[in-house]
Amino acid sequence: MEIKRTFDLLANLKQNINKEDVLCAKRNGEWVKFSVKEYSEQAKLFGYGLLAKGFKKGDKIATVSNNRPEWNFVDMGMSMIGVVHVPIYPTISDEEYRYILEHSDAKMLIVSDIILYRRLKEIAKEIDSIKEIYTFNDIKDVANWSEIIALGEQKRILGKEEFRAIRDNITEDELVSIIYTSGTTGNPKGVMLSHRNFISNMKDAVPRYPLNAGDRILSFLPLCHVYERMINYLYQYNGCSIYYAENLATIAQDLKDIKANAFVTVPRVIERIYDKLVSKGNDLSGAQKAVFFWAMRLGERYRTNGNNYPLYAAKLKLARKLVFSKWQKAFGGQLRFVVSGGAALQPRLSRLFFAAGIPLMEGYGLTETAPVIASNYIEENGNLMIGTVGTVFNSVDVRIDEDGEILAKGPNVMMGYYKDEKTTAEVIDKDGWFHTGDIGTLVKGKYLKITDRKKEMFKLSSGKYIAPQAIENLLKESDFIEQAIIVGESEKFAGALLAPNFEYLHMWAHDHKVHFRDNQELIRDEKVLAVFRKEVMRFNKMIGKHEEIKRFRLVHEAWTSASGELSPTLKLRRRVIYKKYADILREMYNYEENEENKGSIKFS
Repeated sequence: MEIKRTFDLLANLKQNINKEDVLCAKRNGEWVKFSVKEYSEQAKLFGYGLLAKGFKKGDKIATVSNNRPEWNFVDMGMSMIGVVHVPIYPTISDEEYRYILEHSDAKMLIVSDIILYRRLKEIAKEIDSIKEIYTFNDIKDVANWSEIIALGEQKRILGKEEFRAIRDNITEDELVSIIYTSGTTGNPKGVMLSHRNFISNMKDAVPRYPLNAGDRILSFLPLCHVYERMINYLYQYNGCSIYYAENLATIAQDLKDIKANAFVTVPRVIERIYDKLVSKGNDLSGAQKAVFFWAMRLGERYRTNGNNYPLYAAKLKLARKLVFSKWQKAFGGQLRFVVSGGAALQPRLSRLFFAAGIPLMEGYGLTETAPVIASNYIEENGNLMIGTVGTVFNSVDVRIDEDGEILAKGPNVMMGYYKDEKTTAEVIDKDGWFHTGDIGTLVKGKYLKITDRKKEMFKLSSGKYIAPQAIENLLKESDFIEQAIIVGESEKFAGALLAPNFEYLHMWAHDHKVHFRDNQELIRDEKVLAVFRKEVMRFNKMIGKHEEIKRFRLVHEAWTSASGELSPTLKLRRRVIYKKYADILREMYNYEENEENKGSIKFS
């Protein structure tokens, strides 16, 4: 059947792939599975229930939830009657919740558990438009979403004609969801996305990611994130069985339990997997340890499309047998590929996973483009280039503006920002080109390469430009550095704040007999500072002279979305970091030229 609207996916599932485990979640240690029939029934009943409660096309409902089958039930139920879904991250601040709930005009709020209910009920009381709060989990004396299902069951016969009339008259160009950007600067913007936006992007993704009805997928990125949302539709289009991870801490065990065939992730998760692999390698000794790190070094030199020297293939075969086969086993033994998006992926990690027989492909896009603009293919057939985000999606046009900004046009480009025509007009020009704010280039005329965010580039006092993201990504290749931010706008030189990988640094300190009470004392130790100086100098040799980091400072805490330095999609919140470390930054740039400085790099 022809699929034009998101809920057409449900009808397609029912018609062609009537399986028993299309949506699955672990509860009380056991996987609970929902069939296509149950999915379809629950979604329709939710739609009937909303109609019985007086909801009309264009009304908004906000959800704040973990990944779970019920999220899909309400998503499809809303879309079939033209109610607009406003999914919100469970990890944002009270101020952001207050802004989004008020700005979106949500009439109902559905949350997953008692913690979110307690946190949000007081905020919801302040929002005039919100009339009711429901929960997915059973909570005593709190309205449960199942009450809407029960109401739908009661009103099904009376509401059937109205339901069908509304559903059948919804067009692909109608608004289906408002997704609020994570707001690295300023208030979040409500991105209005239509059925066409999602479905066109999903269809473009089909040939890139070979999936079938027999595949098992682990889903753990938030479904309120546009990338996981679109990919979730892609899984359903292909009839895959989707297993929702209990939480981030259970990913490794969940992958093994379900013998996952694929998953989608962000670079930070891949970096953590890599860190754990290195940690396990360090626990080995003698010949085993030597072989492990030989295989790692070999993998990082992998070249796609058959561009490896002849002896490399023989070495790789041995490395896969001795080392990389254990990786596949750790992932459940049947992992075919991984897709990374949301931020820049270190090319060496992609090479390493390809070498291990687990293709790790990078894609690129924005919430405003629903979301993918370009991605690599899984096959090494000339449509894959590590270090780039691949080729542009078939229905999307891309051009590079005079200042290097990436412009995109296509059916995936948003309808606009909710209640913000001015900002919409600033990013979508009169010819329909969406201005991404990213700087990039087309390598060999076809592979899109992102070099930085336009707004994040800055000038030194010399007039030279610094593109911080590329340098930050390079620094994070160090085992010692978990996060980095490049600073120095209008200053004489570039500097850096570095958040150490404390798990690795603690092991290093133990091996090198560095004693410390806490992380604050550890980062002031001269041996530790000497190691970081050496690392920074190593990376300085890989970048331009004006980009070299002349001074750096270490921070004693990790940067997370919970503590505010990272957005919910794990991007740096630069303004938050600048404000938090304002004193350190002032001190870093106030040294006299001839003053000794523990975090300075000396040049001859």
